[in-house]
Amino acid sequence: MDGPAGTQSGHRHGHDAATDAGRANNAAADAADPVRIRRIETWDEYQACVALQNDVWGPEFAESVPAAILMVSQRIGGVVAGAFDHDGQLIGFVFGMTGVEHGRLVHWSDMLAVRLSERGRGIGRRLKLFQRDAVRAVGVETMYWTFDPLVARNARLNLITLGADVVEYVPDMYGHATSSALHQGLGTDRFIVAWRMGDGARPEPRSEPRSELPAAACAGVPALNAMPAFPDGAPAVRVTVPLHIDRVQRQSLTVAASWRADTRRAFLWCFAHGYHVTGYYRDEPTETAGYMLTRGAGPTIPPR
Repeated sequence: MDGPAGTQSGHRHGHDAATDAGRANNAAADAADPVRIRRIETWDEYQACVALQNDVWGPEFAESVPAAILMVSQRIGGVVAGAFDHDGQLIGFVFGMTGVEHGRLVHWSDMLAVRLSERGRGIGRRLKLFQRDAVRAVGVETMYWTFDPLVARNARLNLITLGADVVEYVPDMYGHATSSALHQGLGTDRFIVAWRMGDGARPEPRSEPRSELPAAACAGVPALNAMPAFPDGAPAVRVTVPLHIDRVQRQSLTVAASWRADTRRAFLWCFAHGYHVTGYYRDEPTETAGYMLTRGAGPTIPPR
């Protein structure tokens, strides 16, 4: 389950390249930011990750990953890393599992959470970069994760800051509803994104940060949300989302559900007709954001 990022291999013990990369990352940040990113190491720290899940998704969240599973996952090649403040308190964590897909190592980043009071400091980005370095050290070339297309702040982190590619749209990926208030009235539609991290011939990551599109440049592109019939043959289209879906949920679950229904219909049509996400924009005056989708060959997920 993906989590609010501004709101988701080595072994638990021992010395590896990922540890060195994490130390270098921390050293570079020492002067400006006391937050430290490192692997979770003790039972108490694993339990702190569980407590943070409750803080972010709510105490009623039934999909919480227990401490024992976090510990075992890391021991056999997964990543559980935390962000710690100057007092050593856990303020964010990332969790992912490493596996084999069609004969190649891949990593699925399942959770990324940052305490509400600490958001907006780039902690989610630093956790993802630590995770990237950790899995690249054991030969992983692609990392997958999911996020809700209606959560604009996570779209910006994933598509712009990190440069991940949207490869699939899945309606109600985690079921029609979860026990978390964050998903109230929305279901669990998700984008699956792929973060390309290179191979032996190219040591640098393939996915690069993007520039956010200016909203004015997108104004002339058809917005699909409320169209009764979608344009046939348009080279580019866009799908708009609220800039703050959490505010919409608080004001009206009916309106929030309407946003989901309209965007689901649009995204499913786009992916079925050869469009892929190529950009993201924000329009602060109208409190909306949106995705630009272009027709043509795009990133794909290997067949299952």
